[in-house]
Amino acid sequence: MRKSHAFLLYLALSGLCFCGLLAHGLFKKQADVEHLEAKCRLARTLQLTDMCLFTEASYTRHLSQADLHTAFQDYPMSLDHFPSGAIVPPPEIVRRTNGKVD
Repeated sequence: MRKSHAFLLYLALSGLCFCGLLAHGLFKKQADVEHLEAKCRLARTLQLTDMCLFTEASYTRHLSQADLHTAFQDYPMSLDHFPSGAIVPPPEIVRRTNGKVD
């Protein structure tokens, strides 16, 4: 067997595995819809807030409950103390109004 044939066989098998993974994801997503809807109903019934994404600062812990100036509580141009602040995008109101709040 030539090396090129072995490589083409490897590519074909890898492509087949990739297609299998995509198909598995689609079937798993359809199977989990009922489970996710039950979780949504439970969260609505218990009136839960958004999930806790990070454990560091309050403005990264509960994104919907943070005010606009918490990250800059020391002074307006201060750097963020926590690494998760670089991962979390600014709130939608800040992005929509370009930082200008009435």
